[in-house]
Amino acid sequence: MTRPGGRSARVRDAVHDAVVELLAAGETDATVPKIAERAGVNPTSIYRRWGNLDNLLLDAAVTRLRETSPIPDTGSLRGDLTGWADGVERAMRDRHGQILLRALVATMAPEREPVEYLRARGDDLQQALDAAALRGEAVPSVQDVLDHVLAPLYLRVLFRLPVEPGVGAEFVERLLKTL
Repeated sequence: MTRPGGRSARVRDAVHDAVVELLAAGETDATVPKIAERAGVNPTSIYRRWGNLDNLLLDAAVTRLRETSPIPDTGSLRGDLTGWADGVERAMRDRHGQILLRALVATMAPEREPVEYLRARGDDLQQALDAAALRGEAVPSVQDVLDHVLAPLYLRVLFRLPVEPGVGAEFVERLLKTL
């Protein structure tokens, strides 16, 4: 079991920061040894924890998005999804968030299912949807939230289209009108 704030968390944070910094500096071919050097850790620490660069990028992206766009508990599905979409939107307007998403997509191994990344976000969403259902609210499926809210935001980043403030909330409203 890892301790929050312990050495393991410090190493994870240093490695994640190193990945984002190298990618932001244009190092699209960043290697584990280069990341380790930047983070001030031994490459074997990275291999032991993540196994390879793809796993590291996946973990860095999921961790960053969970930190920058957690799903709030506002007491209503509309509030929860809008708050979450606003956070994703802000993360996708941030240069480092954009770089990390593009790198994750670009380096994902062909044999790896992209759903691994989406599963992590879907698990978070499912908890919010379950809470709304318990309150008696009509809820969409996780897949509908991913298709109608997350996918258009990510598509804009991947194709270098602007992510305007408020667009996430618009996507949530469109989705909720279908229920």
